[in-house]
Amino acid sequence: MGQDLLIELRGITKRFPGVLANDHVDLTIRRGEIHAVVGENGAGKSTLMRILYGLYQPDQGEIIVDGQRVVLDSPRKALGLGIGMVHQHFMLIPRFTVTENVILGSEPTGPWGRLRTQQAQAQVAALCAQYGFALDPAELVARLSVGEQQRVEIIKVLYRGVEILILDEPTAVLAPQEVDELFGNLRRLREQGKTILFISHRLNEVLAIADRITVLRHGRVAGTVPARGTSKAQLAEMMVGRPVLLELPHPDVKPGEVRLEADGLSSSAGAGRTVRAVSLTVRGGEIYGIAGVEGNGQTELVEALVGLRPITGGTLRIDGRDITHSSTREIRLMGVAHIPEDRQRRGLVLPMAVWENLILGQHSRKEFVHDGLLNRPAIDRFANRRVREFDIRTPGIETPALALSGGNQQKVVLAREFSFAPKVLIAAQPTRGLDIGATEFVERELLEAKSQGMAVLLFSASLDEVLSLSDRIGVMYRGELVAEFRRGEVSPADLGLYMTGTQRAPQGTAG
Repeated sequence: MGQDLLIELRGITKRFPGVLANDHVDLTIRRGEIHAVVGENGAGKSTLMRILYGLYQPDQGEIIVDGQRVVLDSPRKALGLGIGMVHQHFMLIPRFTVTENVILGSEPTGPWGRLRTQQAQAQVAALCAQYGFALDPAELVARLSVGEQQRVEIIKVLYRGVEILILDEPTAVLAPQEVDELFGNLRRLREQGKTILFISHRLNEVLAIADRITVLRHGRVAGTVPARGTSKAQLAEMMVGRPVLLELPHPDVKPGEVRLEADGLSSSAGAGRTVRAVSLTVRGGEIYGIAGVEGNGQTELVEALVGLRPITGGTLRIDGRDITHSSTREIRLMGVAHIPEDRQRRGLVLPMAVWENLILGQHSRKEFVHDGLLNRPAIDRFANRRVREFDIRTPGIETPALALSGGNQQKVVLAREFSFAPKVLIAAQPTRGLDIGATEFVERELLEAKSQGMAVLLFSASLDEVLSLSDRIGVMYRGELVAEFRRGEVSPADLGLYMTGTQRAPQGTAG
C-alpha cells in the first residue's frame, strides 16, 4: 500500500443551529488504503463525509486533494475530482436493469443522441469483471438480492471514474456471506489502487477490513490507529470515553409459560410482501430472536403481531387468549409492549414534549387522571423518574422529542414501553442506528426484561445481537420461518445460509 497522502482535511469545522458537528477535525487519507471512520451517534462522521462529497460546505478549514487545495461545493465537483459516495439507503430504480441504473445520468450516446445500449452493457460487464463483481448487466434490479443491489451502487460510482469511494454503513442490511463478498470486492478495489473510506458502527467488521481507523468523539478526532494490533474494546473506549461491556452476561432464567403463540399466522401486504404460515412460541423469561436479511417479511410480521396489519390466516394468542383479530389498543391492554422499527414514525410524536411521549397511549390510566383532567404533578413525577432511570439526555421533560438525539429518542420509547408491567415485548430493530454506548444500554434493558419474566420477541438486522441475546433463534426468508435453533446450536456462517435461502430446515428444529 502506498504511503503518500491523497486527501488531507485540515481544521474542518461545521456548525448547525445549536450543534457543533465538526470541531477542527484533521484527517489524512493515504492512497490505496481502506480507512474506517467510527464514532458514536452525533460524533460528526456523516457530516465530515458529506463535506468531503460536496453535500455540505465547511464553516472553517480546508480540503487538500492530491496536494491541491480544493473547494467541494457540490457532489458533481467531488466526482470530477474522483470522489464518490455510496449511501446507506440504495438509490436504484427497481424496474431498470443493472446497466440502466449504472449509466443513469451519464449515458453513452451516438448520433442524434441515441443511447448506445450495447456499448453501455459492455462497459458495465467489463467493470464487473475487472473488480470481481458477480452481476448480470441485463438483469432487472428488482430481481437482485440486497447484496447484489449494493454491488450495483458501487459499480455506479466506479463507472464515473472515481478513485476514492466513501461507503456509509455498507454492511447494515447484509447477511454474513454477503459481507464476506463485499469485503472481497473492497480488497480487490484496494489492490487496484482505489482508496476507500468506510463508515460503520460494527467494530468487528471495521477491524477486519480497515488498514487504519479514525475515531470521532463529540465532533473531534479522538485518535487514529492502525487496525492491526487494535482491539474492539480499545476502539469502543475511544468512541465512548469509558470502558464498554461488549458481551453482556446472559442471565440464566428458567422459561415459564407460553406468553405469545402464533400458529400458522399469515398476512398479505401486497406486491409480494407477505407473511406465510409462521408458527412460533415465546415463553416468559425467554428472548426469541428473529434473524433475516431485511425485506423478508419481518416488518409485516411485527405489524401483524401488534394489530397494525390484518391477519389473513392462522391464529395469534397471548396467554392462551385468541387475539387474532383484536385492535392495537386491545392487544396493548393485554400486556403487549412494542418497540417499533421506526421510532420517529411509529414510536413518538416528535413535536410533543418528552413527558407527553412518555405517557402516549397510557394517558387515560387512573394514576395520570384527576377529575377527568390530566394530573400534571403525578405525570411530571413519573416522567422525571423515567428520565433519571433511563438516562435520557434532555434539558427537561418539556423538551420536544424532535430535539433529542436518536439514542435518546429510543430511550424515551423504551422507558414508556417498560413502564406498565408488560407480559410480552416485541422489539423491532431496537438498536438500529445507535452507537455502541446506547446499544449497550438497550441490550441491558432487554436482558433485564427477560430476567423479570417477560417474553421478548427480538427482530434485529444485527446478527451479533441476535446471537448474543437470544435463547432461541428463528430465521425468516421470503415471509416464512425456515429454521429454528437453540442458543449455541448454530454459527453465524450457517445462519447466513438460511438467511439467504441457500439452506432450509424444517421449522421447529429446536423443539
